Formats: sequence, C-alpha cells, structure tokens
Amino acid sequence: MAYWFHRNPLKATSQVNFELKLIVSDSQAVQVCSEIRQSRNRLLDLLSDPNNDAATLTTAFERYLSFLHGLIVAPDEKGGESKLRYSARFRWTQSLMGNTPLAQQDAVFELVSICQNVGIWFMKHAAMIAGKDEINMDEAKEVHKCLRKAAGYFSAMQEKYVGNLLQKPVPGSDLDSSIVNAYISQCTAEAQEVTIARAIELKHAPSLISALANETSRMYSSGANYLSKLSSSKIAKWQKYFELKSTFYLAYAYCYAGENLLSQEKCGDAVRSLQESEKCYISAIKQCKDYISLKGAGVAAKPENHLFFRSLGPVIKRTLEKCERENGFIFHQKVPADPLPLEIKATYGLVSPEDFTLPPINSLWTPVAYAAFDSAKLNPKDPAFSKSAQKAEGEIPPVKEVNVHQTGKDPKNNSGCVVQ
Repeated sequence: MAYWFHRNPLKATSQVNFELKLIVSDSQAVQVCSEIRQSRNRLLDLLSDPNNDAATLTTAFERYLSFLHGLIVAPDEKGGESKLRYSARFRWTQSLMGNTPLAQQDAVFELVSICQNVGIWFMKHAAMIAGKDEINMDEAKEVHKCLRKAAGYFSAMQEKYVGNLLQKPVPGSDLDSSIVNAYISQCTAEAQEVTIARAIELKHAPSLISALANETSRMYSSGANYLSKLSSSKIAKWQKYFELKSTFYLAYAYCYAGENLLSQEKCGDAVRSLQESEKCYISAIKQCKDYISLKGAGVAAKPENHLFFRSLGPVIKRTLEKCERENGFIFHQKVPADPLPLEIKATYGLVSPEDFTLPPINSLWTPVAYAAFDSAKLNPKDPAFSKSAQKAEGEIPPVKEVNVHQTGKDPKNNSGCVVQ
C-alpha cells in the first residue's frame, strides 16, 4: 500500500425542496417530487461518514441520479433536454473556497457537484480502509478500486457536463479545469501507489518498480502544475502535497533503477542513480516539514514519520554502499556526472480512471408523469440570482464529517507500506 494521503473537505450544500409545479394532478409526478428530495437527503447523510459501506453509498447515489436524470434529459419519446432543467436552484460550496457557495439554477450544476462530492467521499473511504491496523489483499484491491472510481467521476463530469453549464466556471472552483485535473491526477497517482507497494511486496523486477515509481512521480508533478496556475493561497498545502509526493517517488524510481543497473554490472551508473535517489529523498524530507507548516485543508500528519517513508532511507543507503563497494573492488567504473534517464513507460500496472455513465432514468418518470409538470421555467439568468443576491443568501456551514480511525502501528509486511 501507499502510505499517506492528503484529503480536502467535502463540499456542503443547502436543502432543495424540488417543489415542481404541476399542470394536472398525477400520482407518479407527485411521487417523483417526494422521491427526488428524499433520495438526495439520504445520499447527503451517507456522504458525511467515510466509514459507510461503499455498496450502500453507491445504491443511494444511483437512486438519486436516476431521479435527477429526468431533470436533465426529457423522459419522453423525444429524449431531448428536459423542460425541468432550470426548475430548481442549487447551492454548493467548493473544495477550497470556504463556506461561501456557488449557486446555479441548473440541474447539470447539481449533477456535477454531487458526483464530485461522491468522488471525494470515495477518496476518504479509501483512506479509511487503508487506515486499519492491518489490511488484507481484498481490502487493498478495494482501496485501488475506490480511487479509480473517484477519478472516473471527476473525469466524466469534466468531459461531458461542465462545458454544458450556462455559467462559466469560477476560477479556483471545483468547476475550474485546473482543480478537476488536480483531483484526477491525485486519484490516479494514489491508486498507482497501491500498485507500486504490491510490486515491492511481491518482489517484482526493480526495472518495473522504477518505471511505475517514475510514472507516479510524473502524475504528482502534473497535479502540482495544474494547481500552480491558480493564485489562491488556499491551494498551497495541497500543492505542496503533490510536490513532496512527486519528489518522494522520484527517489524510489532512482533507487530501484540503481538496483537494476547493479544487476547488469553497470556499477558506475548504479552509484550515480543511488546518489540521485538520496538527493531526492533528502529533498522530500524537507518538503514534508514545509507541508506540516502550511495552513489549509488536509490531515494533521507527519508523513516523514510513516514507516513507508522511513524505510526508503536505509534501502537507499544500503544499496548505495553495496554499489560503491563492488565498484571499488571489482568494476572500477567511472561515476558519470548525470544519472541515466529513467524508464518513461511501465510495461504494465498503470492506472486509469474507471468509466462512469449516468444510470437510466427512474421508472417513475413516465411520459405521462413528465407531461404533468408545468413547462414554464424560471430564467436562470434572472437578476434575482445575481452575485449580490447570492451573497445575501449567506454561507453554508461545512459538512460535519465523521472521523475515521488511522493506525499508528507499523504494518507487518516486507515493504512497510500502508495507506493513510
């Protein structure tokens, strides 16, 4: 397993009554109004606790989306845009913008927001599973799956729906492509950490471990680059997380590259690779201290104290001493000024987001029920919904998230890897 994760808070929202106007009385239409409200409240309750069962959360999530779907796509024979898309107003806080929400009179905005929040929940759920004192292989696979799911939600929302919103994304909000891409990079990189730890535990070839570690370092570096496009001070801690993880896995990549070179009797190159690994490791320790000193969202942790982090230092030192010893006694090869380039692409084990599609429209959304609703819609660009009006609506208090257990014990395995 990987050893430590940064987590942003859940997005908060206000209640939505879904008081959709009816032209004629229809029992199924009335039931739709009730069910969409209740299914949303049920899902929001589950999201506050990362300890909840993933299958239970997914069932509630898909049920709500099956009703919300009818506000986005018309549940009739035409199947175009729903006449009810702009019938309800939604307010959501953003990951790094405090308690002041964004508001849009658009069901697509609700879809994007709720799916992103479920993505954040799956990230927290993964950390909860990995925070146990001991985890088995099935649980390790579940961590990997949760992170791929989360990446899939963020990716699908960005590719299919954000561009269809009437309002342009606010810079620094969760609709901003820089923020979304940072989340995607984080989820995929963290899932890949699981793959690396498993490869170490199973004693796979050093060349494969090095390539995977290098790819993971590059993913974290991409996340940092996305955040560097924003000027907000609120992203500093999150950005530092990406930077230190990138440096840390670069140290891993050079360490195992050196071991691979040693096996090929390229001792000079191996020594230089290990020297670079040591340099990166020392830099990562400094970045850990910088991370702790920064204010902002994230777990209160000292990453350099985790066994997975601590165990790499002795491995680097031991391997470097072995390379220098064998080069001094046997090979007498020159140590180059620069390390050999790392492997760019791993042969297998790379992570991609899990595909996500909306569930089918709920069966209660019959054409007759849909026709019973008033087609008159509020203007989403009405002055009553201006920025000044939104400000007057006030802030939304943060979600009261349930704490999860995080082990303080060192894992009983060869790699010393544990996800937190």
